[in-house]
Amino acid sequence: MASTETKTTDTAGLAGIEAGLDALESSVARRTPFRQTFVNKILPPVIAIAVVLVVWQGLISFKIVTDPSKLPSPSAVWHTVEDAWLQGTLLDYIWTSVSRGLLGFLFALVIGTPLGLLVARVKFVRAAIHPILSGLQSLPSVAWVPPAVIWLGLDNSMMYAVILLGAVPSIANGLVSGVDQVPPLFLRAGRTMGATGLKGTWHITLPAALPGYVAGLKQGWAFSWRSLMAAEIIASFPDLGVGLGQLLENGRNASDMAMVFEAILLILFVGIAIDLLIFSPLERWVLRSRGLLVKS
Repeated sequence: MASTETKTTDTAGLAGIEAGLDALESSVARRTPFRQTFVNKILPPVIAIAVVLVVWQGLISFKIVTDPSKLPSPSAVWHTVEDAWLQGTLLDYIWTSVSRGLLGFLFALVIGTPLGLLVARVKFVRAAIHPILSGLQSLPSVAWVPPAVIWLGLDNSMMYAVILLGAVPSIANGLVSGVDQVPPLFLRAGRTMGATGLKGTWHITLPAALPGYVAGLKQGWAFSWRSLMAAEIIASFPDLGVGLGQLLENGRNASDMAMVFEAILLILFVGIAIDLLIFSPLERWVLRSRGLLVKS
């Protein structure tokens, strides 16, 4: 009789646990209401942009800044952007820089990933190269533009070289950091199940190092974008086309601050858009796959 009661109690307890787990899964899977998303994620940056525009316009309206050649009004910058759109050149500026930046970043990804794995797993290579990678990561990207122009000339290969030299160290160091944080238990368990060599790297090391690797990718893109802008500003040539960096330099040469602000805002817009469309979803996927994404 006691045994029957114990089994009944255990069954009830297990049922309660299962119900709790089902409730937990359903709460995680439930979609966030749009109102909550709007209040928590959309409204704050909109308010911040509105505050910046109000302060900017206030500097003009209250005559704190009276020289439009130093600080144009928001409406003047908007008219410059609108004119570029109507002339059909706005998208050309953006595409010229974005296509270069993304292609250069993909090249850096192809080079930086195996380099990071090699540095992380081979002690001699780590001792020899890791300090150099850290030094290159702290070196301003603009320093590579003059030698790249001398070595490769004024063409797109020079742009890609500057991007590679700026982005590869960040991607490689991010992967090294991720591999260093892989728990040794994972590696031992993988070896026990036969995951050694390239198989262990693909199935154990890389998935476990993914958070650090994604952080390195994000930083690598930031270095890619900054390197490209520096190259476009310094190395101007008609055959290279007009990217956002060249647009910024054209505005400086013409003393046209509305054009300068147009270029700055477009560079900022592209940087934010790439982060929101590519790297933020990638980070959320990594966190969600590890059960680390907590909805507020």
